[in-house]
Amino acid sequence: MAATDRFSRWASRIAGLLGGALAAGGSNAVSLPEDKAEGMIHVYQGGGVTASGPAFLVRKSLADKVSLSASYYVDAVSNASIDVVTTASPFRERRNAYDLGLDYVVRDSTISLSTNQSKEPDYTASSVSMDVAQEVFGGMTTVSLGYTRGADRIGKHDTPTFAETAKHWQYRLGITQILSPHWLMSANVEAISDSGFLSSPYRAVREFGIFAGLERAPRTRSSRAFKLRAIGDLGSRDAVRAEYRYFYDTWDIRAQTLEAGYSRYVGAPWLADGFVRFNKQNKALFYSDNNINQTLYLSRNRQLSTYTNFSLGGKLTYVYAKVPGQYEIKLNGGYELMRFKYSDFTDVRTGGLYAYTAHVLQLYVSATF
Repeated sequence: MAATDRFSRWASRIAGLLGGALAAGGSNAVSLPEDKAEGMIHVYQGGGVTASGPAFLVRKSLADKVSLSASYYVDAVSNASIDVVTTASPFRERRNAYDLGLDYVVRDSTISLSTNQSKEPDYTASSVSMDVAQEVFGGMTTVSLGYTRGADRIGKHDTPTFAETAKHWQYRLGITQILSPHWLMSANVEAISDSGFLSSPYRAVREFGIFAGLERAPRTRSSRAFKLRAIGDLGSRDAVRAEYRYFYDTWDIRAQTLEAGYSRYVGAPWLADGFVRFNKQNKALFYSDNNINQTLYLSRNRQLSTYTNFSLGGKLTYVYAKVPGQYEIKLNGGYELMRFKYSDFTDVRTGGLYAYTAHVLQLYVSATF
């Protein structure tokens, strides 16, 4: 028990240093999440799209066995992306998302249940999830299993007769291992199956140089993803992390992501965190920027094309007020710069390959009690 307690305290300390990086992989699975309340303002701008709005989260534990959570997220979207301005008219809409969650501790296990629903004028998505985390080998290892079932209803503006559905199944398996008093590693695998309407009712395809008809995607899709992560305490109020993710699916998409981060306390009340991320992806089998052959399936969705993405970001946290054992109030600010470059998606307005820069800003207040 002494060794388990020591490693649990270490994992809690390093989790705080990394600003929540271990939220899904701490060593002490039998500890409920802290009671907390958060309020956030988020802004995304890039590629002709602006999305902004508030988000709120409240979490409260009961009898040291159950933790309840609820969150609300809003996106007010102004869309004038390249897909829209080249084939349709810019538009504005609003998305509202609601989440409810429950965590229950049973001996060395934590059982988590959650439900989510998001609504847009022409799209409604809902899901239910269950996750189980089990400590083994005296708390040195945590094994987790998860399952999500989702269902979407898709409509189309100004077309009341259009009604489609999509269903989603997601399976998760993960293991987190304490390697030493200073290093922690995790491995996760995810399998997803989708069926139903997996296209866009608005996106046009280009054939023989002209836009003609809407995209036609297969009605089934299966994908797999593998992720490795290592986190280390450098011993001088700072820490590092690195992760690698590989993705592939039955649409012949292959994607790889590399990310590295560094966190450090700057004085007593400040925590600075920075990261860099690189992602590359190849195109789907039925993707074409300008199709010249007759095919059953066809899409000009740039998210299914060949592209690279480079991101650079950081977060700064300030402890505004703290009374040990009672409450802590933090002010947080985060910024991310992203650059997308496409290898086979043309900006028809200029004739050149498309590229754009996006900015993400988050400002939020969090309080634990």
